[in-house]
Amino acid sequence: MRVALFATCVNDALLPSTAIATVRLLERLGVEVGFPPAQSCCGQPQYNSGYIRACEPLVRRTVRAFAGYDHVVAPSGSCVAMVRDAHPRIAARAGGALAADVAELTPRVHELTEFLTDVLGVEDVGAWFPHTVTYHPSCHGLRLLGLGDRPLRLLRAVRALELVELPGAEECCGFGGTFAVKNPAVSAAMAADKTANALATGAEVLCGGDNSCLLHLGGTLARQGARLRPLHLAEILASTEADPWRAAS
Repeated sequence: MRVALFATCVNDALLPSTAIATVRLLERLGVEVGFPPAQSCCGQPQYNSGYIRACEPLVRRTVRAFAGYDHVVAPSGSCVAMVRDAHPRIAARAGGALAADVAELTPRVHELTEFLTDVLGVEDVGAWFPHTVTYHPSCHGLRLLGLGDRPLRLLRAVRALELVELPGAEECCGFGGTFAVKNPAVSAAMAADKTANALATGAEVLCGGDNSCLLHLGGTLARQGARLRPLHLAEILASTEADPWRAAS
């Protein structure tokens, strides 16, 4: 099985530790992981801002970059949702052979927890993380991808991890990509509500599957002087007792 890592822009530019953790995790599970250097932005910022034509070259680039792989895995529900939900619409508008190329690609593109549970058929990935964790489900993963309890099942199987329920878990954190830029006051108020709920759990770590959400919430927590630490799910799952990754950092 040849799997391509779709690192995503946020991870590549700001949190490469998440992409590295994803590779470490998959390789530990026996997966051959490649990194196509031609990959680029999925086009979500342009798409959300109404610049549909500007997305077309990015869709074509994505198709070319991931050709020949059995699966494409991304530690981001947001970017996977963009590829699976929006790329077909962009391709249909563009016409030509692009629609067929996108239709061939999209079934091979998976969010990390989907790939682990649905393709590899595993829930216990051999992780160890001796901390109290609460989980925030991002909107794209929750609503567009329908991830359901896949992330929670994976977390419950992590040794030494105590999982505590996040009140109002299904409420948006307020990031929403360009929404946070266009509506900063509303976005900040939503983040304040979400972080208040997270702090009320008493958890040490606020876990999520999208670093865009975690950056937004992490900024709010930092301004509050809170000790609650945002951390991507991949970094928890990559941690083992023999190789604790960032468990102690």
